[in-house]
Amino acid sequence: MNQNSALQTVVIFCGVGVLLYMAYVAFFYLTQRSILFPRHLIPVRQETPPSAPDIETHWLTTSQGQVEVWFFTPDTQTIAARAPLFVIAHGNAELIDDWVEPARVLQQMGGAVLVVEYPGYGRSQGQPSEAAITEALTAAYDAFVGHPQVDSEAIVLFGRSVGGGAIAQLAERRPSAALVLLSTFTSVHSMAAGYGVPGWAVRDRFDVLAAVAAYPQPVFIFHGVRDQIIPYTHAAALQQAAARGRLIRLDCDHNDCVRDWVQFWEDLRPLLAIAGINLMAAG
Repeated sequence: MNQNSALQTVVIFCGVGVLLYMAYVAFFYLTQRSILFPRHLIPVRQETPPSAPDIETHWLTTSQGQVEVWFFTPDTQTIAARAPLFVIAHGNAELIDDWVEPARVLQQMGGAVLVVEYPGYGRSQGQPSEAAITEALTAAYDAFVGHPQVDSEAIVLFGRSVGGGAIAQLAERRPSAALVLLSTFTSVHSMAAGYGVPGWAVRDRFDVLAAVAAYPQPVFIFHGVRDQIIPYTHAAALQQAAARGRLIRLDCDHNDCVRDWVQFWEDLRPLLAIAGINLMAAG
Protein backbone atom coordinates (compact mmCIF):
# COMPACT_ATOMS: atom_id res chain seq x y z
CA MET A 1 0.00 0.00 0.00
CA ASN A 2 1.49 3.34 -1.04
CA GLN A 3 1.47 6.44 1.15
CA ASN A 4 -1.53 8.02 -0.61
CA SER A 5 -3.62 4.86 -0.25
CA ALA A 6 -2.74 4.61 3.43
CA LEU A 7 -3.72 8.22 3.98
CA GLN A 8 -7.02 7.69 2.15
CA THR A 9 -7.74 4.67 4.34
CA VAL A 10 -7.09 6.70 7.50
CA VAL A 11 -9.32 9.52 6.25
CA ILE A 12 -12.11 7.05 5.46
CA PHE A 13 -11.87 5.41 8.87
CA CYS A 14 -11.88 8.82 10.58
CA GLY A 15 -14.85 9.92 8.49
CA VAL A 16 -16.79 6.79 9.36
CA GLY A 17 -15.92 7.29 13.02
CA VAL A 18 -17.15 10.88 12.95
CA LEU A 19 -20.39 9.85 11.23
CA LEU A 20 -21.00 7.09 13.75
CA TYR A 21 -20.37 9.46 16.65
CA MET A 22 -22.71 12.06 15.12
CA ALA A 23 -25.37 9.36 14.75
CA TYR A 24 -24.83 8.33 18.37
CA VAL A 25 -25.20 11.92 19.61
CA ALA A 26 -28.25 12.46 17.39
CA PHE A 27 -29.85 9.27 18.77
CA PHE A 28 -29.21 10.47 22.33
CA TYR A 29 -30.61 13.93 21.56
CA LEU A 30 -33.81 12.49 20.13
CA THR A 31 -34.37 9.80 22.76
CA GLN A 32 -32.93 11.34 25.93
CA ARG A 33 -36.26 12.24 27.49
CA SER A 34 -37.57 8.72 27.11
CA ILE A 35 -34.37 7.57 28.84
CA LEU A 36 -34.45 10.19 31.59
CA PHE A 37 -38.22 9.94 32.06
CA PRO A 38 -39.16 6.28 31.30
CA ARG A 39 -42.82 6.78 32.10
CA HIS A 40 -43.69 4.39 29.26
CA LEU A 41 -42.32 1.58 31.44
CA ILE A 42 -44.56 2.42 34.40
CA PRO A 43 -47.91 0.57 34.47
CA VAL A 44 -50.84 2.93 34.02
CA ARG A 45 -52.77 3.30 37.26
CA GLN A 46 -56.18 4.77 37.80
CA GLU A 47 -56.13 4.65 41.58
CA THR A 48 -56.88 7.61 43.74
CA PRO A 49 -55.04 8.10 47.05
CA PRO A 50 -56.15 5.91 49.94
CA SER A 51 -59.53 7.00 51.18
CA ALA A 52 -58.64 8.83 54.37
CA PRO A 53 -59.56 12.23 55.78
CA ASP A 54 -55.88 13.10 56.28
CA ILE A 55 -54.88 12.67 52.61
CA GLU A 56 -56.07 15.35 50.20
CA THR A 57 -55.97 15.22 46.40
CA HIS A 58 -55.38 18.53 44.64
CA TRP A 59 -55.06 19.44 40.98
CA LEU A 60 -52.83 22.38 40.10
CA THR A 61 -52.95 24.23 36.79
CA THR A 62 -49.62 24.57 34.99
CA SER A 63 -48.62 25.40 31.42
CA GLN A 64 -48.63 21.62 30.82
CA GLY A 65 -52.19 21.22 32.08
CA GLN A 66 -53.50 19.71 35.31
CA VAL A 67 -50.93 18.18 37.67
CA GLU A 68 -51.88 15.92 40.57
CA VAL A 69 -50.66 16.64 44.11
CA TRP A 70 -51.27 14.68 47.30
CA PHE A 71 -51.16 16.53 50.60
CA PHE A 72 -50.78 14.44 53.74
CA THR A 73 -52.02 16.58 56.61
CA PRO A 74 -50.04 16.37 59.86
CA ASP A 75 -51.14 14.15 62.69
CA THR A 76 -52.67 16.71 65.03
CA GLN A 77 -52.20 14.36 67.97
CA THR A 78 -48.41 14.65 67.70
CA ILE A 79 -48.02 18.39 67.14
CA ALA A 80 -48.98 21.41 69.19
CA ALA A 81 -48.81 24.00 66.41
CA ARG A 82 -47.96 24.17 62.73
CA ALA A 83 -46.00 21.27 61.27
CA PRO A 84 -42.86 20.96 59.15
CA LEU A 85 -43.65 20.41 55.48
CA PHE A 86 -41.79 17.80 53.43
CA VAL A 87 -41.93 18.39 49.67
CA ILE A 88 -41.08 15.12 47.91
CA ALA A 89 -39.84 14.64 44.34
CA HIS A 90 -39.78 10.96 43.34
CA GLY A 91 -37.52 8.91 41.08
CA ASN A 92 -37.88 8.72 37.31
CA ALA A 93 -39.54 5.29 37.24
CA GLU A 94 -41.98 5.98 40.07
CA LEU A 95 -45.33 7.64 40.64
CA ILE A 96 -46.72 9.50 43.63
CA ASP A 97 -48.70 6.30 44.25
CA ASP A 98 -45.44 4.69 45.40
CA TRP A 99 -44.89 7.23 48.17
CA VAL A 100 -47.88 6.59 50.41
CA GLU A 101 -45.93 4.47 52.92
CA PRO A 102 -42.98 6.91 53.34
CA ALA A 103 -45.37 9.85 53.62
CA ARG A 104 -47.48 8.04 56.20
CA VAL A 105 -44.44 7.55 58.44
CA LEU A 106 -43.56 11.25 58.27
CA GLN A 107 -47.18 12.08 58.97
CA GLN A 108 -47.10 9.96 62.12
CA MET A 109 -43.92 11.76 63.19
CA GLY A 110 -45.78 15.06 63.08
CA GLY A 111 -44.93 16.23 59.58
CA ALA A 112 -47.05 17.40 56.69
CA VAL A 113 -46.12 15.89 53.33
CA LEU A 114 -46.57 17.17 49.80
CA VAL A 115 -45.99 14.64 47.01
CA VAL A 116 -46.02 16.21 43.56
CA GLU A 117 -46.61 14.23 40.37
CA TYR A 118 -44.56 15.09 37.30
CA PRO A 119 -46.31 16.34 34.14
CA GLY A 120 -47.05 13.39 31.89
CA TYR A 121 -46.72 10.87 34.72
CA GLY A 122 -49.62 8.92 36.16
CA ARG A 123 -52.82 10.89 35.86
CA SER A 124 -51.12 14.27 35.30
CA GLN A 125 -51.29 16.00 31.95
CA GLY A 126 -48.42 17.26 29.81
CA GLN A 127 -44.89 16.13 29.00
CA PRO A 128 -42.02 15.78 31.46
CA SER A 129 -38.99 18.05 31.19
CA GLU A 130 -36.78 19.98 33.58
CA ALA A 131 -38.79 23.15 33.01
CA ALA A 132 -42.19 21.41 33.31
CA ILE A 133 -41.28 19.52 36.51
CA THR A 134 -39.74 22.62 38.08
CA GLU A 135 -42.92 24.56 37.28
CA ALA A 136 -45.09 21.86 38.88
CA LEU A 137 -42.97 21.72 42.05
CA THR A 138 -42.92 25.50 42.35
CA ALA A 139 -46.68 25.73 41.88
CA ALA A 140 -47.23 23.09 44.58
CA TYR A 141 -44.85 24.83 46.97
CA ASP A 142 -46.61 28.16 46.46
CA ALA A 143 -50.03 26.57 46.97
CA PHE A 144 -49.19 24.97 50.32
CA VAL A 145 -46.47 27.05 51.97
CA GLY A 146 -49.17 29.26 53.46
CA HIS A 147 -51.38 26.37 54.60
CA PRO A 148 -52.62 26.96 58.16
CA GLN A 149 -51.19 23.62 59.33
CA VAL A 150 -47.75 24.25 57.80
CA ASP A 151 -44.79 26.01 59.39
CA SER A 152 -43.43 28.07 56.50
CA GLU A 153 -40.07 28.33 58.29
CA ALA A 154 -39.70 24.54 58.42
CA ILE A 155 -39.79 23.38 54.82
CA VAL A 156 -37.76 20.28 53.97
CA LEU A 157 -37.08 19.54 50.30
CA PHE A 158 -36.51 15.85 49.52
CA GLY A 159 -35.59 14.23 46.22
CA ARG A 160 -34.63 10.71 45.17
CA SER A 161 -32.49 10.01 42.09
CA VAL A 162 -33.75 12.30 39.29
CA GLY A 163 -36.08 13.76 41.92
CA GLY A 164 -32.97 15.15 43.58
CA GLY A 165 -32.29 17.05 40.39
CA ALA A 166 -35.86 18.32 40.36
CA ILE A 167 -35.99 19.33 44.02
CA ALA A 168 -32.64 21.13 43.67
CA GLN A 169 -34.27 23.41 41.10
CA LEU A 170 -36.97 24.23 43.62
CA ALA A 171 -34.28 24.90 46.24
CA GLU A 172 -32.84 27.57 43.94
CA ARG A 173 -36.22 29.27 43.57
CA ARG A 174 -37.90 29.05 46.96
CA PRO A 175 -36.69 29.21 50.59
CA SER A 176 -36.42 26.08 52.71
CA ALA A 177 -34.78 24.94 55.93
CA ALA A 178 -33.05 21.79 54.66
CA LEU A 179 -32.36 19.87 51.46
CA VAL A 180 -32.23 16.06 51.46
CA LEU A 181 -30.84 14.18 48.45
CA LEU A 182 -31.05 10.41 48.10
CA SER A 183 -29.02 8.72 45.33
CA THR A 184 -28.70 11.91 43.29
CA PHE A 185 -26.32 12.96 40.51
CA THR A 186 -24.33 16.20 40.22
CA SER A 187 -26.05 16.95 36.90
CA VAL A 188 -27.43 15.16 33.87
CA HIS A 189 -24.63 16.79 31.92
CA SER A 190 -22.02 15.05 34.05
CA MET A 191 -23.86 11.75 33.71
CA ALA A 192 -24.05 12.10 29.92
CA ALA A 193 -20.39 13.09 29.70
CA GLY A 194 -19.52 9.68 31.11
CA TYR A 195 -21.04 8.21 27.96
CA GLY A 196 -19.23 10.59 25.63
CA VAL A 197 -22.20 12.89 25.01
CA PRO A 198 -21.32 16.60 24.58
CA GLY A 199 -22.95 19.12 26.90
CA TRP A 200 -24.86 20.95 24.16
CA ALA A 201 -26.84 17.76 23.44
CA VAL A 202 -28.32 17.61 26.96
CA ARG A 203 -31.78 19.17 27.03
CA ASP A 204 -32.57 18.75 30.76
CA ARG A 205 -29.44 19.54 32.75
CA PHE A 206 -30.73 19.38 36.34
CA ASP A 207 -27.57 21.05 37.65
CA VAL A 208 -27.66 19.88 41.26
CA LEU A 209 -24.04 20.82 41.88
CA ALA A 210 -24.68 24.49 41.15
CA ALA A 211 -27.86 24.49 43.26
CA VAL A 212 -26.10 22.87 46.22
CA ALA A 213 -23.17 25.25 45.98
CA ALA A 214 -25.53 28.21 46.29
CA TYR A 215 -27.75 26.68 48.99
CA PRO A 216 -27.18 28.31 52.41
CA GLN A 217 -28.97 25.74 54.58
CA PRO A 218 -27.94 22.19 55.59
CA VAL A 219 -27.76 19.61 52.80
CA PHE A 220 -28.02 15.93 53.76
CA ILE A 221 -26.79 13.55 51.07
CA PHE A 222 -27.56 9.83 51.28
CA HIS A 223 -25.87 7.61 48.70
CA GLY A 224 -25.06 3.96 48.17
CA VAL A 225 -21.38 3.12 47.96
CA ARG A 226 -22.24 0.34 45.47
CA ASP A 227 -24.46 2.51 43.25
CA GLN A 228 -23.94 1.34 39.65
CA ILE A 229 -26.33 3.87 38.09
CA ILE A 230 -25.15 7.08 39.76
CA PRO A 231 -21.64 6.51 41.11
CA TYR A 232 -20.84 7.44 44.71
CA THR A 233 -18.39 10.05 43.39
CA HIS A 234 -21.38 12.25 42.53
CA ALA A 235 -22.41 12.30 46.19
CA ALA A 236 -18.87 13.14 47.27
CA ALA A 237 -18.79 16.05 44.82
CA LEU A 238 -22.12 17.36 46.11
CA GLN A 239 -20.90 17.21 49.69
CA GLN A 240 -17.73 19.05 48.72
CA ALA A 241 -19.72 21.79 46.99
CA ALA A 242 -22.21 22.34 49.81
CA ALA A 243 -21.43 25.00 52.40
CA ARG A 244 -23.18 22.92 55.07
CA GLY A 245 -23.15 19.45 53.54
CA ARG A 246 -23.33 16.12 55.33
CA LEU A 247 -22.72 12.88 53.41
CA ILE A 248 -24.18 9.64 54.76
CA ARG A 249 -22.71 6.48 53.19
CA LEU A 250 -25.19 3.65 52.65
CA ASP A 251 -24.27 0.04 51.95
CA CYS A 252 -26.48 -0.37 48.90
CA ASP A 253 -26.78 0.02 45.13
CA HIS A 254 -29.22 2.53 43.61
CA ASN A 255 -32.74 1.24 44.14
CA ASP A 256 -32.30 -0.74 47.34
CA CYS A 257 -31.04 1.94 49.72
CA VAL A 258 -34.22 2.25 51.77
CA ARG A 259 -35.66 -1.04 52.94
CA ASP A 260 -37.38 0.44 55.99
CA TRP A 261 -38.79 3.96 55.80
CA VAL A 262 -39.41 4.12 59.53
CA GLN A 263 -35.69 3.59 60.10
CA PHE A 264 -34.69 6.00 57.33
CA TRP A 265 -36.75 8.89 58.67
CA GLU A 266 -35.62 8.06 62.19
CA ASP A 267 -31.98 8.27 61.05
CA LEU A 268 -32.74 11.61 59.39
CA ARG A 269 -34.56 13.05 62.42
CA PRO A 270 -31.45 14.10 64.46
CA LEU A 271 -29.89 15.59 61.32
CA LEU A 272 -32.98 17.71 60.68
CA ALA A 273 -32.74 18.99 64.25
CA ILE A 274 -29.55 20.76 63.11
CA ALA A 275 -31.77 22.76 60.75
CA GLY A 276 -34.32 23.44 63.50
CA ILE A 277 -36.77 20.80 62.23
CA ASN A 278 -38.18 18.83 65.15
CA LEU A 279 -40.09 15.61 64.60
CA MET A 280 -41.48 13.01 66.95
CA ALA A 281 -39.63 9.70 67.26
CA ALA A 282 -40.59 7.17 64.63
CA GLY A 283 -42.79 4.26 65.56
